Amino acid sequence: METLDVCAQLFQENGDPNTAVGMKKYMRDQFPFLGIKSPLRSMILKELWQQYPIKKRSELLEFVEGCWALPEREFQYAAMEALWKYRRLLQEKDLALLTELITNKSWWDTVDFLAGKMGSYFFLRFPECLMNGPDQWVVSDHMWLNRSAILFQLNHKEKTDEKRLFSFINHHRQSDEFFIQKAIGWALRQYGKTAPEKVRSFVAKANLKPLSRREGLKHIG
Repeated sequence: METLDVCAQLFQENGDPNTAVGMKKYMRDQFPFLGIKSPLRSMILKELWQQYPIKKRSELLEFVEGCWALPEREFQYAAMEALWKYRRLLQEKDLALLTELITNKSWWDTVDFLAGKMGSYFFLRFPECLMNGPDQWVVSDHMWLNRSAILFQLNHKEKTDEKRLFSFINHHRQSDEFFIQKAIGWALRQYGKTAPEKVRSFVAKANLKPLSRREGLKHIG
């Protein structure tokens, strides 16, 4: 695919090995990096898509899957930026893609975008996918799917399905996993901006882990 090939070439040309060392360390040595900071990466991609705009769903999927297969982390970031820029090309059946991306090369930097931003958009647009998406993710053995189920309503505000949110949190409220405890706190803190009294009431009864409770009540007391 020409777009992917050009992207790879531009990224290779603009990488900085010294910057890559720090980026890899920040991500706890989970992935290799080329050493391209976010502003430069976004500028490169903006110019790329001006010259090679993605016009079809098949082109988007090919670019995203191609980027995800490459080792350096910047390519996964490029895939996510493409997904968001061209999100209107997605269809209901792309729930499978979203799930695949969440469960491959998983870490908070990709999962939080895929769940909290991309997922928020996707499930508001395709609510019929909830039963095979978050409703299945929350009972999965895959921790990052559990986190995604808790976070997918981050940007729903008044459209939040409160019953689903609280049910998902209750399912994992006694988890000892740091990333789950943080997700619970984050989800509650975010919903607390819309419904502070309901969040306070839920937290008072839910017997949450201290980290989740503290994070969830951070701005509403």
